[in-house]
This record gives sequence, C-alpha cells and structure tokens, in this order.
Amino acid sequence: MTILLILPGLLFLLAGAESLVRGASGIARRFHVSELVIGLTIVAFGTSSPELIVNVVSALEGRTALAAGNILGSNIFNLFLILGLAALIHPLQVHENTVRKELPFALLAGLMILTASLDLSDGITFSSIGRSEGIFLLGFFVIFLYYSYETAHVEPALLSPSELERYTTKQGDNSDLAARGASEATSSDTEPQSPLGISILLSALGLIGLALGGAWIVEGAVALARTFQLSEGLIGLTIVAAGTSLPELATSAVAAYRGKSDLAVGNVVGSNIFNGFFILGITACISDIPMGRPQLEDASVNAGGHLMILLLLLLGKKWRLNRLHGILLLILFFTYLGYLVIRG
Repeated sequence: MTILLILPGLLFLLAGAESLVRGASGIARRFHVSELVIGLTIVAFGTSSPELIVNVVSALEGRTALAAGNILGSNIFNLFLILGLAALIHPLQVHENTVRKELPFALLAGLMILTASLDLSDGITFSSIGRSEGIFLLGFFVIFLYYSYETAHVEPALLSPSELERYTTKQGDNSDLAARGASEATSSDTEPQSPLGISILLSALGLIGLALGGAWIVEGAVALARTFQLSEGLIGLTIVAAGTSLPELATSAVAAYRGKSDLAVGNVVGSNIFNGFFILGITACISDIPMGRPQLEDASVNAGGHLMILLLLLLGKKWRLNRLHGILLLILFFTYLGYLVIRG
C-alpha cells in the first residue's frame, strides 16, 4: 500500500510548486525584491526541506551513508536533470550575479566536500566529514546568507523607480547594474500585484504541498526499491535523492514554463548551496559521515558538474543555458545514472 503514495505525492508536488512560484513572485514584487534573491533563499530553503528532514533523521538513526548519498545525489540531480529539463522547456537567461557569485559559492561547497573526503596527512586516504568540518560548512552558509541579505538591500533591481533614479544619479550613466535594474523595476511595476496576504498564503500552501508530496514519494519509492531488493546505498543515491529533489524539479520546471529564468536557476543553485553548506553541515554535527571511494566519486561528479555549468556560462553568449546545453546535461545525467546501477 505504501507504493500507492507515489501518485498523490506527485500531484501534491506539482500543485505545491505552482502555488509556491506564484506566491514567491508576488512577495518579490510587493517588496521590490528580485525573484533571483527569492529563489536563492525562501524557495531554495523550502524545496530543500525534504533533504533536511531525510538527513537529520538518517543521522540520528546512524544511517550516515544514506545521508551522504542523499545530498550528493540530490545536487547531481539538481544540476544535470533539473537544469537540463528547465533549459529544454525554455532557454534560461542566467543572471550575471549567479554566474559570478552564486555558482562559485556552490562550486566552493562541492570542492570543500571533495577535500573533506580525503585525508592527505599520510598519503591519499579516505576520510570522514566530522563535527569540525560541519561547523566549517555552516560558517560558509552564514557568509552566503549575509551575501543574500546584502544583495537584497543593494541591488538596484530591487529598488522602487524613485529610489532607482536616485541610485542611477549616484552611480553614473555607465552602471550596467543600474540599467538592468531600471528595466526590471519598470517591468515589475507594470505587472498586477496580488494582495500580500494571498501571496504569503500561496507560498505557505506551496511549501506544505511540497513537503507532503516529497515525503509520500520517498516513502513509496523506498518501499518499491526494497521490494526489488536494491541496496540502501543505491536507494540513497538514486530514489531518495530523486524523491527529495522532486520539489526543486517541479518548482524550476514551472518557473521555466512561466519564463521566470531567475527563479528557475536561483532555486537550483540556492538549493545546492543549502545542501552543501547547511544540510551537510548540520548532518556532520550530529554524526560523522564516512566517505569511501563511492562517495569520493559522487563528490567529484558534484564538484565537476558545478564547474562545467560555470564554464558553459562563462564561455557562452549572454549568460544563457540553451536547449543544446539542456540536452548535454540530460545525456550526462543518464550516463551517470547508468554507471550507478552498474556500480551497485
């Protein structure tokens, strides 16, 4: 009977994603906060809540291999499958701040996990991520939150037209950021605004739907996997990781369909930063996470994926992920998935 939870879980996820995108966009317009910042913080935290719940429970029960697989698998799922599908739905115009600041944050998290997986004091041996590394990761998460706060209070795109005019006068006519802000602020003012209470209610209902849907899908998928006698490690890296990442998939797919590239990309990048710094940091503070050869391979794919997407954007034109990039990401994801099945 547990397997039957998968279908209603999917329905809750899709409804929750649509509600969250509408509510978050309404809040962004009401407070002149860009959808990029909303995607990097509120939406990213909400859609990462399944990973947080799964990892905390896993750590408390001593199932740290499942916790590590969940985070690494979720990040890889986000990078390759979700961004790939979102780019296929609608080419993604990526914010310059995402390319120059947020993506490097996510890459740094991936490199820190990779480094923590190795013990270089006596040759190259496998290590574990313990409490000291967890505190270090949480420290970088605080830095990221401070950056997001400063972005929300400084970026001209977040200002009202009158405030923007004063900012542009201070910055001069050559400010690219001011020019972009003028365009975004003007377009934001022309869009109809929902009452704040409705936007908050939609966001809250969306988060509830995502949490319930994610929990039901994971529970049903794990029951299905155990019926076919799959290993717990493979469950963590694939079914659990995919299940806990379905909120990100639903949210980014809906955002891409609605042409909200900032929200689609910001949700994925923000979720990966939350996963790498906050959730893995919390997990390591609860219980040490052993890192063997399989975890090292997955951590390498995680870090390499962030680096590849960063290079695609830096070497491409106009900070865009087009449909060809989306196809490439999907091919790489299914290649990796096939390798996981072979590896067992």
